[in-house]
Amino acid sequence: MAIKADEISTLLRSQIENYDKDMQVTDVGTVIQVGDGIALAHGLNDAMAGELIEFPSGVLGLAQNLEENNVGIVILGPSDDIKEGDEVKRTGRIMEVPVGEELIGRVVNPLGQPIDGKGPINTTKTRPIESPATGVMDRKSVDEPLQTGIKAIDALVPIGRGQRELIIGDRQTGKTTLAIDTILNQKDQDMICVYVAIGQKESTVRQTVETLRKNGALDYTIIVTAGAADPAPLLYISPYAGVSMAEEFMFDGKHVLIVYDDLTKQAAAYRELSLLLRRPPGREAFPGDVFYLHSRLLERAAKLNDDLGGGSITALPFIETQAGDISAFVPTNVISITDGQIFLQSDLFHSGVRPAINAGLSVSRVGGSAQIKAMKKVAGTLRLDLAAYRELEAFAQFGSDLDEATKAKLDRGARTVEVLKQPENAPLKVEKQVVILFALVNGYLDDVPVEDVTRFEAEFLNWLEANDADLLNEIRQTKQLPDSDAYDKAITSFKKLFNPSN
Repeated sequence: MAIKADEISTLLRSQIENYDKDMQVTDVGTVIQVGDGIALAHGLNDAMAGELIEFPSGVLGLAQNLEENNVGIVILGPSDDIKEGDEVKRTGRIMEVPVGEELIGRVVNPLGQPIDGKGPINTTKTRPIESPATGVMDRKSVDEPLQTGIKAIDALVPIGRGQRELIIGDRQTGKTTLAIDTILNQKDQDMICVYVAIGQKESTVRQTVETLRKNGALDYTIIVTAGAADPAPLLYISPYAGVSMAEEFMFDGKHVLIVYDDLTKQAAAYRELSLLLRRPPGREAFPGDVFYLHSRLLERAAKLNDDLGGGSITALPFIETQAGDISAFVPTNVISITDGQIFLQSDLFHSGVRPAINAGLSVSRVGGSAQIKAMKKVAGTLRLDLAAYRELEAFAQFGSDLDEATKAKLDRGARTVEVLKQPENAPLKVEKQVVILFALVNGYLDDVPVEDVTRFEAEFLNWLEANDADLLNEIRQTKQLPDSDAYDKAITSFKKLFNPSN
């Protein structure tokens, strides 16, 4: 075959004309040590704090320690294929997660990757997992209630949209149930929910997903999970990933409820990372910035002012205590950051009072601002009644003769405890809560035997729905107490039909 000079020159000319002279410079380094999910790399001189670093196996890492001679990287995935001498490179990207409507109804890991087997998530938007909290001037006071559907919370420790209310207690005291019931009650409330499961068994997360699906709550919920078997870095970043997803909706003028279940496990994962990165330990071996770990997360919950759309993020962080000790290091830190706490007590839980809320140690620093007028009126004396009952209950155990006033207080207190009990996955609309609490505080239940109070409540609410739905509609629409004569007539009519068990 003859070589044609003109063809070669034409080809060379076209190659020279189309030559792309853009050069790409990639900052690379070398792994000098790896182990326990941590890699030290030499040579990444321009790496940023929190930047994503890529390993040859495709696994990503997060730059944490920026030291003179090396960069400490936490590995976000399996580290089995990473070895000394591997070349690592900067990505120039800060850690970010996909956000948007497409995530609703899905179960994702802290990197935003789907793990529910329903295929890829087609979203184009992302947000960095770390971003500054909304400033003081961009916020407004919490004035809109978030109805949890749990009588003991909505009456005694009300939560408002934009509030941070800590749920604290020992393990197995019903903390997760409380959060799931609150999520279930957000149906038709124009609320998006984000449930962040940190360090939980995968079977437990599966159970939670099924409960939400069965009750139709997955239609407005995103689940972010970092399982007990996942590496510590994923447990550490999971709450930040969750709140970034929530912020997308908040800045769009929507209302979001986010549950962190639980931050004790996140603090433990962060302690593990910090010790492996050789950061100096402090109290209980936690690093010195463990307070900042939670404050920069929880401060991102806010109620935005009307100029920014009026959206909100309400945060329910969980903290697990040991033997009811709320004065330990991490619990006191989080108590000081949040706007109140709901304390769940083991003794109450085991004695059958569920939800096991200790009204004396639980507080909402937003208070009556987060209640409708009707609830504010009926719940006014409830906390005092309950506190007086707990005190008298201990006193009455001595068996001394009690005067009539004390007996009346004990009787009312016993009925209050019964009314505040609630089965799991059965949140109650606020108008139904108001009518039963109105009956309690106005003495309509005083002649109902204590063991019949729960049945009385269920039957009365069913009777109201069937025979006097206008009463419930009036409370729902006006948010005011019903006319006392109309209420008296309704409850008197029902009591004639009610058959006590004894």
